[in-house]
Amino acid sequence: MPRTSLGGVSSAFERVQRQARSLLVDLRGQIRNKENELKRLKEEEARLSTLLGGSPAPAAAPSAGGVGKGRINWRAVLKQMPKQFKASDIRRVRGLKNKRPSEIFAAITRWIDAGLARRKSRGIYERV
Repeated sequence: MPRTSLGGVSSAFERVQRQARSLLVDLRGQIRNKENELKRLKEEEARLSTLLGGSPAPAAAPSAGGVGKGRINWRAVLKQMPKQFKASDIRRVRGLKNKRPSEIFAAITRWIDAGLARRKSRGIYERV
């Protein structure tokens, strides 16, 4: 038993500390369980996505502030585009809505340089 100043009777502060420790241990266990469940759901999503013939979802979606975490697989984005597309079509891809125009046009330029796309007319591009 913990030492107390009242000869065996714990103080109210010590009781609150014990309760807080117990709640913290329980909360950490719940977080661990939720993280495991989320991991399982993501694996299931990836399996179903490949079953449908698609690739898994793009690497990361940007937050509301427009700054994304992770990298965008631009080749996967190109595969989602119709035969003829505009920059506005690229913005409809999940996770690219808040991308800066410079990033989108840099990707289009890379596609053109790689021979994956070509410019048909001003603002209109075509997958090759």
